[in-house]
Amino acid sequence: MFWPMLAIALGFLGLAVLGVLAVKVFLEVRRLARQVAVTTQRIQHAADDLENAAGGLARTSRSLP
Repeated sequence: MFWPMLAIALGFLGLAVLGVLAVKVFLEVRRLARQVAVTTQRIQHAADDLENAAGGLARTSRSLP
């Protein structure tokens, strides 16, 4: 009777450990997703700035003799 109870207890403990690890992975994925979103916005802002600067440069180069 001892061995089946031990096996059940170890199985439950293993599931509990897997559950804790799954929660940790979920939280890290959410954190990574937020960082990716912020970085995407920064890249988009930099691309817009570059596009504006290139447009201004193109206008000035066309006006040169």
